[in-house]
Amino acid sequence: MAKMIDRIKKIIKDPKHIRNIAIAAHIDHGKTTFSDNLLAGAGMMSEELAGKQLVLDFHEDEKARGITIDAAAVSMVHEYENKEYLINLIDTPGHVDFGGDVTRAMRAVDGTIVLCCAVEGIMPQTETVLKQALKERVKPILFINKVDRLIKELKLTPEQMQQRFIKIISDLNKYLASILPDELKGKWKVNVEDGSVCFGSAFHNWALSVPYMKKKGITFKEIIAAYEDPDDNAYKKLAKLAPLHEVVLDAVIKHLPSPVEAQEYRIKKIWHGDLESPEGKALLTADPNGPLAMVVTKVVVDPQAGEIATARVFSGTARKGDQVYIAGSETPSRLQQLYIYNGPKRDIIEEVPAGNIIGISGVKTFPGDTITSKKDLVPFEQIKHIFDPVITKSIEPQNPSDLPKMIEVLRVVAKEDPSVKVEINEETGEYLISGMGELHLEVIENRIMTEKKVPIKSSPPIVVYRETVTKQSPEMEGKSPNKHNKLYFKVEPLTDQLKELLKSGEVPDMRIKKKDEELWAKLEAAGMDSKESRRVVDIFRGNILVDGTRGIVHIGEIIEMVMDMFEDVMSAGPLAREPCFNIKVTLVDAVLHEDAIHRGPSQIYPAVRDGIRHAIINAAPLLLEPLQILRFEAPVEYLGEISKIISNKRGQLLDMKQEEQHVVVVGKLPVAEMFGLSNELRSATGGRGYFSLVDQVFEPLPYELQEKTKRQIRERKGLKLDEEIAMPA
Repeated sequence: MAKMIDRIKKIIKDPKHIRNIAIAAHIDHGKTTFSDNLLAGAGMMSEELAGKQLVLDFHEDEKARGITIDAAAVSMVHEYENKEYLINLIDTPGHVDFGGDVTRAMRAVDGTIVLCCAVEGIMPQTETVLKQALKERVKPILFINKVDRLIKELKLTPEQMQQRFIKIISDLNKYLASILPDELKGKWKVNVEDGSVCFGSAFHNWALSVPYMKKKGITFKEIIAAYEDPDDNAYKKLAKLAPLHEVVLDAVIKHLPSPVEAQEYRIKKIWHGDLESPEGKALLTADPNGPLAMVVTKVVVDPQAGEIATARVFSGTARKGDQVYIAGSETPSRLQQLYIYNGPKRDIIEEVPAGNIIGISGVKTFPGDTITSKKDLVPFEQIKHIFDPVITKSIEPQNPSDLPKMIEVLRVVAKEDPSVKVEINEETGEYLISGMGELHLEVIENRIMTEKKVPIKSSPPIVVYRETVTKQSPEMEGKSPNKHNKLYFKVEPLTDQLKELLKSGEVPDMRIKKKDEELWAKLEAAGMDSKESRRVVDIFRGNILVDGTRGIVHIGEIIEMVMDMFEDVMSAGPLAREPCFNIKVTLVDAVLHEDAIHRGPSQIYPAVRDGIRHAIINAAPLLLEPLQILRFEAPVEYLGEISKIISNKRGQLLDMKQEEQHVVVVGKLPVAEMFGLSNELRSATGGRGYFSLVDQVFEPLPYELQEKTKRQIRERKGLKLDEEIAMPA
């Protein structure tokens, strides 16, 4: 491997010859086999084992389940037109429960290969990973996999295969056009002629693109002939004739941007500092001589080396031994080691300039953190996953003496997978883990017991609800304990346009501390009055805080405290201490004591909290429950069984269509009713039906269940049952 690391060190300093890419697709469309073949092509593993070794699935549970759970990184060198290029590749999970890993990987890369099965076409999870990529302004190219199945199983003619490809490509382009911003709409289309679409078989290690076929004089008939040849091994010649890694990596270098090209348009989307400042200019140009700025996308706790973070360097140069800060904290750390990834192995390197993906040790950090050489650098936008955790379990150690060890393990788990939320409820002494779905939590529990060696027992799953309001409240007063400060709040539901804007991720969660013309324009386009948009001070988890006060002298000194408590109440609302959603809170007026000592946090915090809570209670509050829109697929004869399952679970049938011998059903089901759904579906369809997640929404819980559910949650959390009702009107 020494030779490979030497080649990498040479190219690492030339960002024009670097490509940072991810592989993204629906579950079981063949991503990990595909990555294996790229590694084999780069000489990093034997070609015989490619597709069987699953180099990038290095956790035991990934091999046992046959799915990728963690994103894994690797760096390799590819030669194109007599020049060497460094390709930093991240293989990402396809199962929706591990989508958070995809979101984080997309921050690190500039381009993605969207892998799509030739038989199944564009699936819901393909659309979800694409949405995540485009949110981070990551450019896609398309690889249509499993073409061998069209020839061997479906026995399609070349014309029929062409129709199938055209449909997949136009589906992808249609989807791109629907979610891309105007300035990129025409530019990011994929098409067959220029080679931004490749097709082949990752399992048999061959691929083709139109430019490659022209260059080598290969026709599609040769491919079909190889599969029709009675000699079983005839298709193996294809891997020599059109090796997958060569065709695909040629397309990557030609069509996906280098860090220098990509940062020019990506930085505007993911960093909200001043683009005209020296830091802004260094980020836009990936300047290796600018101040160091990198974003952590993953943290793995290695028993020998401690915490290893994967980070993308956006500007400056990371050097071993350098002093760095986590943006927003005053405490310096040192970069103890820098690594280049080689699948599960890591090679040490002394320095790495902007435009690369590296491993670092020595800095205690979390995914999403910005590591910088300048204390006051504006941090990068938070990495926000499209879906929120909706299922929670309470866990405890089997032996009480393991409690300290379990708490330590939970800290590690929350670091390694930030889409798991870990919460310790001081009042009830409960330890709660929340995740994306049943499988997600099952994998986490399993890893705590097998890899971290702590035997635990867990409660049945609990659903995470949301609280919202349905009308505007009257003005409510919050008084400080010393009675010298009074703050007046009103709350109201957000309009549908504003809800959509916050859900789309175009407006990130942030405290607004400077003039932000772009944000104001987006809020106004969603129907907000221009005077009000300029008074928005905080956007937090789908809620907005507006400072509607005028001419109050000391408001600047307390506004941060108001934001703190706004975020506190939005994280745990008054009905059942569940997170709030789609609420606009306006600070209407304030009467503040002249003397700063009488308006400190101990006075302002309770006043803000009480004021906002009273306003919510007086605005017809409701519980919202999470629903998932699922796409079911099964042979036609099981249609009755599927619709029975949906209606038994308080579900709604949204759409149904037949494709040849298969039926595709789209239904909307409450998460509370979905436990055990995969087992029920398997037994009802003889193991031949499966479902995938299309979207997640929150809708009002049926009226007759509101009171009962609220009481259940309050009992579970150890809250007084009549506390919120007893609040003054």
